[in-house]
Amino acid sequence: MDALDLARWQFGVTTVYHFLFVPLTIGLGIFVAGLQTAWHRTGKEHYLKLTKFFGKLFLINFAMGVVTGIVQEFQFGMNWSEYSTFVGDVFGAPLAMEALLAFFMESTFLGLWIFGWDRLPKKVHLACIWAAAIGSNLSAYFILAANAWMKHPVGYEVVDGKARMTDLWAVLTNSTALAQVPHVVGAAFIVAGGFVLAVCGYWMLRRNAPMWRSAARAALVMTAVAGAVVAGTGDLSGKLLYEQQPMKLAAAEGLQHDTAGAGFSVVPGVEIPKVLSFLATNDLNATVQGTEDLQRRFEQQFGPGDYRPDPAVVFWSFRLMIGFGMATVGLSVLGLWLTRRRREFPRRLSRALVAALPLPLLAVIAGWLLSEIGRQPWTVAGELLTAASVSPGVSLAEVAVSLGVFTLLYGALAVAEAVLLTRHVREGVPEPEPAPLAEQRREPSLMY
Repeated sequence: MDALDLARWQFGVTTVYHFLFVPLTIGLGIFVAGLQTAWHRTGKEHYLKLTKFFGKLFLINFAMGVVTGIVQEFQFGMNWSEYSTFVGDVFGAPLAMEALLAFFMESTFLGLWIFGWDRLPKKVHLACIWAAAIGSNLSAYFILAANAWMKHPVGYEVVDGKARMTDLWAVLTNSTALAQVPHVVGAAFIVAGGFVLAVCGYWMLRRNAPMWRSAARAALVMTAVAGAVVAGTGDLSGKLLYEQQPMKLAAAEGLQHDTAGAGFSVVPGVEIPKVLSFLATNDLNATVQGTEDLQRRFEQQFGPGDYRPDPAVVFWSFRLMIGFGMATVGLSVLGLWLTRRRREFPRRLSRALVAALPLPLLAVIAGWLLSEIGRQPWTVAGELLTAASVSPGVSLAEVAVSLGVFTLLYGALAVAEAVLLTRHVREGVPEPEPAPLAEQRREPSLMY
């Protein structure tokens, strides 16, 4: 094992950990904003209780996401200086827009929302949480646009061994980004929906109050709709893989040789004929390239080397992503059907919602592994190899020390996150504070 291997492990481990918080923040922010909007429009007290309850869970998760995200930036300078040097001019614009526009918008309005409950007019306060939630989604867009450029670089030229951006609009509207952003954001809403459903399921097992049923029904709808978005954009992403990342597509299907009318492998040895060709091109008889034939072509194009990603990781992460994601969305659709006329959730459904909590998280982690490991051995497809991206002056011992420190730090943060979330969930909804007398006179409908 050398410094490159440990650097890859460190970036992979810290990114997976950080990615546990990102999708929940993206989806939960919109959900909390929706709850507060319902309270603003109806004046019903249980929407206010739910807003404050899930709002606190959102804030805990947001804080952990910020802390763990900072480490990602450190690693670019610590372990991946050659990569940073190559992509810096291209990444500078979208990441600056993420920090100066999206994150600034998100954090500023979130602060106003936290401290503005009794200080801001209701409409202004509501606008703050919507601005914060929109900011988190904008942040995701800029980061995913930068990530998409690594898989399908556009709007640049290489000058003196460095990528120089020539067209910012091309980078931000990269076809890979336009498919990837709604796919990842849709998955984030599934994660948030699964989290809300697990919390509601826990409380409905203890106290089947209409308030929890209302929140659970909203989360079921959000998860089901997001599932449709993910499925549609996933199909589009598969067609883009056929054109832009054929090696990833072949590895995900375990396809070794160019095949006309290629079948879709459910698991090794179980294949549905011609489905892969149809999914990739809308043509049942189209030829899909295989890993071994692509390897020979890439050697001729780029020189000697192994251009195949880890076949087992890519193959199984694709199936786990689909399996866990479909299970979560399927449970939400089943929940909507079972509760369409009931005033109470069946206890078996509530137990299933609690048990299903890890499924969407496992799905997004598997999706990230498919996306990033499937791009190997490139950090920037066709331009920069991972082996050429690592910092040349960092030793194996130095990477090992930083990996150990990050592991201990993240372990402590994981315990803190689990304790805070569990404690708040068990405490239940807060009792709303009485409104000031002047506000009570203006809004008598909120007095009951």
